[in-house]
Amino acid sequence: MIRVGRMGVLGPQGTHSEAAAQYLNGRLERPCTLAEYGEIFDVLEAVSQGEIEAALVPVENSLEGAVNITLDVLARSDELQVLREVVWPVHNQLMAKPDCGEVRRIYSHPQPISQCQAYLRKHYPHAEVVKTASTARAAELVAEEPASSGWAAVCTKRAGELYGLVPLAEEIQDSSENCTRFFLVGRRDSNLLPSCADKVLIICQIDGKRAGSLCEVLEEFARRSVNMTRIESRPARTGLGEYIFFFDLETDGGEERLQDSIAAVREKCIWLRNLGAFPVINASQ
Repeated sequence: MIRVGRMGVLGPQGTHSEAAAQYLNGRLERPCTLAEYGEIFDVLEAVSQGEIEAALVPVENSLEGAVNITLDVLARSDELQVLREVVWPVHNQLMAKPDCGEVRRIYSHPQPISQCQAYLRKHYPHAEVVKTASTARAAELVAEEPASSGWAAVCTKRAGELYGLVPLAEEIQDSSENCTRFFLVGRRDSNLLPSCADKVLIICQIDGKRAGSLCEVLEEFARRSVNMTRIESRPARTGLGEYIFFFDLETDGGEERLQDSIAAVREKCIWLRNLGAFPVINASQ
């Protein structure tokens, strides 16, 4: 178990990030204080600068894919590492002020908007959809206007209740399997290292100009029966067509084979960084 003094989350109160952080907080050896930030970059920067000890940030949604800002910050930081993964089931509600009439405008974070786009297109095809920094901010904006405005928010139930909203429709996400992966991120020089691990996250840059270079990397994992559960690419920002790759690797194949595969891959890369070995907590189980 790890002890965190202050954990940063994407705020304000009522976001999916806060809900996942509250869940994780209940599983820590000692509950910590939550610190809210307006942007994912800001909360990760606060960890880098030592302002807080750790941050819980979204990294991937099962419907919409990677949260690029999280990956980009991790890729370019020498201070940060992953301590935990939390798989969080996502529940989105459409909420408005009591006695709201026709819905003319719908606010939410870009991710929930995308996660609920089929429902919104079917039931509110003429409503203007406006993107906000968070679902909680969407609920706050709706609460500031009279019910006659016709404003509504796609948000968590808690966010709506915090701002006096009531549900117009519940569980509006396009898939009941909708979930988001969060990383608990801390500094490499901290004492928060987990005692056990289900996954290892590595990031590397491969010479994309050489044919078969990615295949050679993947073969090193396959040859040693190291299971790769996820691969993600992002621009390396060093030139057009140059990319870096994220690999999630399971640890149950054995420590020796895992480390051998990482060492072999390092030899085939321009550079490679290990972003941490960590346990996975599935909140839906």
